[in-house]
Amino acid sequence: MRNHYCGDLNRRHIGEEIRLCGWVHRRRDHGGVIFVDLRDREGLVQVVFDPDRPEMFRLAEQLRSEYVLHVHGRVRPRPEGTENREMATGEVEVLALALEVLNASDTPPIQLDEYAQDVSEELRLRYRYLDLRRPEMQGRLRTRARVTGTLRRFLDGHGFLDLETPILTKSTPEGARDYLVPSRTHPGRFFALPQSPQLFKQLLMMSGLDRYYQIARCFRDEDLRADRQPEFTQLDIEVSFMTEDSVMGLMETMIRELFGTVLATELPAPFPRITYAEAMRRYGSDRPDLRVPLELVDVADLMQGVDFKVFAGPARDPAGRVVALRLPRGGELSRKEIDAYTEYVGIYGAKGLAYIKVNQWAAKGRAGLQSPILKFLPDAAVEGIMARTGAEDGDLIFFGADTAKIVNESLGALRVKLGRDRGLGGGDWRPLWVVDFPMFERDGPTGRWMALHHPFTAPQEDQIGLLASDPGACQSRAYDLVINGTEIGGGSIRIHREAVQRQVFELLGISDEAADERFGFLLQALRFGCPPHGGIAFGLDRLVMLMTGAGSIRDVIAFPKTQTAACPLTSAPTPVDPAQLNELALRVRAQP
Repeated sequence: MRNHYCGDLNRRHIGEEIRLCGWVHRRRDHGGVIFVDLRDREGLVQVVFDPDRPEMFRLAEQLRSEYVLHVHGRVRPRPEGTENREMATGEVEVLALALEVLNASDTPPIQLDEYAQDVSEELRLRYRYLDLRRPEMQGRLRTRARVTGTLRRFLDGHGFLDLETPILTKSTPEGARDYLVPSRTHPGRFFALPQSPQLFKQLLMMSGLDRYYQIARCFRDEDLRADRQPEFTQLDIEVSFMTEDSVMGLMETMIRELFGTVLATELPAPFPRITYAEAMRRYGSDRPDLRVPLELVDVADLMQGVDFKVFAGPARDPAGRVVALRLPRGGELSRKEIDAYTEYVGIYGAKGLAYIKVNQWAAKGRAGLQSPILKFLPDAAVEGIMARTGAEDGDLIFFGADTAKIVNESLGALRVKLGRDRGLGGGDWRPLWVVDFPMFERDGPTGRWMALHHPFTAPQEDQIGLLASDPGACQSRAYDLVINGTEIGGGSIRIHREAVQRQVFELLGISDEAADERFGFLLQALRFGCPPHGGIAFGLDRLVMLMTGAGSIRDVIAFPKTQTAACPLTSAPTPVDPAQLNELALRVRAQP
């Protein structure tokens, strides 16, 4: 029905007779001439209807937004002075020779032009098929398609096999609640939807298929936020006989090629690497945004003798931390702004936000500082803080003092917020690898060991002995790829020996009997010549969100769920027919 897309037309097509199909984006009647902006997935073009074809002109007078048209016309240059530099097709227009209305449209419940941003997300998701007609949304999904195509071509070209793994599988504890699927043929038993293909991709390595990838659907029944969905997509990769350095090097090449192909952007080579310990010490986060030129500075040693419990307590506590965060030109902040930042860190558990304004330190010393806490700090502590932070006149120094966890989360978040609010850094792409993660962390309420990544992550080869003697000091062979403060990929070398895997399970409180029940198929496979292997998974939704500048992964998923894990478009989840429940031997019990 068509031989061109609307958005593809330009001066090269002048004089050609063409056929277009698309939607009425906007109609304008200029007293005797009707202009229609016709839209398809490639963009807009202006179509002109002259009254010298009366029958077609009368039909054009009836056109409204979102009518579906088939237009036969001739491309011509726009009259001088009427070009639209804001449109890719703004130098040409199409003089209509014939018009067919393929379908009419009711008045759309949401606007599809520049005012669509004022529409609530709930309404956009309810009428998602209309929302997806917007050029902004189509551009994001087109970018997503280019991303997946580029990644597939890279991996295919490097000998990887695109292999599928089961969607209906066994429920195994992997860090989040499973979505369960009752079995009709096995009453009282359940499948689980996979949280990831982790165990199956390891089994593929044990099968000798040494380079695997999959663009995999994953399912996790967890609390949601902007970068989480109950169902999401990841690029899943696993290899045999490669070290972590080899995996990271190959993945760097892939990501650089991706950004070069899709965004025409050159990323650094190689990506910098920092340890988990350094990331937490300097940035309070294991996914630091390196565009923000602010860092946390430890000052606990300066506070141990201070008669100020807010600082002295955490300074003397092995689990505590006291840090300073220097904000250049922060002395401009008003008390109201400081109070707002104090309220912000409270979200992360901080009980307050102490500060010192540096007014005239160079000329007046201590007398040139302004702060409610100065009276508690001896000269040696003040001089140490000023020297260690490098603060200058006009700066402001914030302080965090609490458990290390609260300080890292609150001051790490404040660091990023200050960078954004004050226009510090930003604008470029700053990737990095975070390495040398701890194998385990303590669960606060129970004190039990938990895997920092997942229980199949291998320990450093020279630290396997620490599994028995000092698990908290054992580091894993894990690596995360972070870009601009967003973790886009995480992976590790896996455990490939049964004895080590059982030892890790035991540390995590999983007995041999429970391990055999939950992971018996994996443990058995480890006994039959399992090769060393490892891999990585990239959050495809997060990656596309980052590359398109979207504010949420929902904006780069065609049909996402809300933050309450519901679908306004289909009204899912919904009750089901009692007959279906009877077939599954299930009964719905009323919630208390």
